[in-house]
Amino acid sequence: MIDDSKHTFIATAAAGLEGVCKRELLRLGFADARAELGCVRFTADFPGAFRACLWLGSADRVLLVMAEGECRTFEELFQLVRSAPFSEVLPRDAAIPVSGRCARSQLMSVRDCQAITKKAIVEHMRSAYHTSALPETGPRYQVDVALHGDVARITIDLCGDALNRRGYRTWNGEAPLRETAAAALVTLSGWRGDTPLHDPCCGTGTLLIEAAFRAAHRAPGLTRGFDVERWPRVDAAALERIREEAKKQYDPARIPAISGSDINPEALELARRHIRQAGLEGRIRVFQRDLRDLQLEEKEICFLTNPPYGERLGDRKQCEALYRQMKPLLQRHPGSRLCVITSHPGFERVAGLRAVKKTRLYNGRLECNFMRF
Repeated sequence: MIDDSKHTFIATAAAGLEGVCKRELLRLGFADARAELGCVRFTADFPGAFRACLWLGSADRVLLVMAEGECRTFEELFQLVRSAPFSEVLPRDAAIPVSGRCARSQLMSVRDCQAITKKAIVEHMRSAYHTSALPETGPRYQVDVALHGDVARITIDLCGDALNRRGYRTWNGEAPLRETAAAALVTLSGWRGDTPLHDPCCGTGTLLIEAAFRAAHRAPGLTRGFDVERWPRVDAAALERIREEAKKQYDPARIPAISGSDINPEALELARRHIRQAGLEGRIRVFQRDLRDLQLEEKEICFLTNPPYGERLGDRKQCEALYRQMKPLLQRHPGSRLCVITSHPGFERVAGLRAVKKTRLYNGRLECNFMRF
C-alpha cells in the first residue's frame, strides 16, 4: 500500500477558471493550493486527492505529478522519466497507456515523446521488479507527458473519465455547456442558494442541475467511479469512508426554487431527462416560454444563463433580438440580477446594459465574457 505521505497533485482547469478551482480547493482544506496556467497545484495524501476528485466542480482532472524538469533532448526526457518513482505507485501488472502534448518545445514530436516516456517507465519497472515481463493486465494508470517550452511534466491521472462526466447527461443538445463550466458559472454568479435561480435559456438544463448540486451540498462526482479507486496500493477503505461522508452531506431539501425556461420544446425534453438522471425530479421546474413573455412570481431572482451566441452569421440578428429582451426581463423583476456568458463582443451595447463585473474565460474553444448585471 502507498504510504500516507504527501504528494504533489494538480487539478487541471479551463483557461480563466484557475481561480475558481483554487478557491474550491481552499474550501476543501488544501491550504497550499496555488493557481498556475491551466491548473492548480496542491499537496495531499491519496485519500485527500480522492476527496478532491469527488468534490471539485470546476476542475477537468486531478493528476499525480511524478516528475518535472527541463528537457531539451529525448535523452534528457528519458532520464527524467526513468528516475521517477513509478514502482512506488504502480504494481507490476499495471496497464500503462501514455498520452502526450507539446507546445513551443524543442521536442515537438508528440508520438516520439510518448514512446520514449513509455520505454523509460518500462525500464524503470523492470529494474525495480527484477523482471523482463510486464503483463499490463492490471488496473489502468494513465500517464501523460506534457512539454511546455523546454519543461516536461509527467503525471498519472486519478480520474479515468474527465470530471465533467458526472453521469447525468447522456443526451446532448446543440452547443452544450460542459458541466465543469456550468459549476464554475454558478460560483462566479455569487449565488449562494439562498434566493431563487432561473435560467431563461436553459437548453438541456446543465446550469440548473449544477446549481442544485451546489445548494444541496452534493459532491459532483458522487455517483461515478474513478481510476484511483481501483489502484491496489491505495487504501480502499479510506476512499469508501470519504464517499460515504459525501453521501451523508447530500441534502436535496436545501434546494431553493430553481427553474428554467426555453422556447425549444426538444431542448426542454432533454432537460427533463437530465434532471431525472441527476435524481432531481421534482426539485427543478422547467417549462416552455418565450423570453418576452417570461414573468416569475419569485422575488430577488438570480437569472443565470448561457444564451445562444450567434456564431453563424445568419443567426446573429436572431440572437441580438434575444439579447435586447434581457433588460426588460430585469425591469419586470425588480431586485433581481442577471448573469450571462457570451462570446458576442457587443452584448452590453445590444442589450442596453452595463456589467458591474466581467470575467474572461472559455466555453470550449470560444473566448467568452461572463458578465453580472
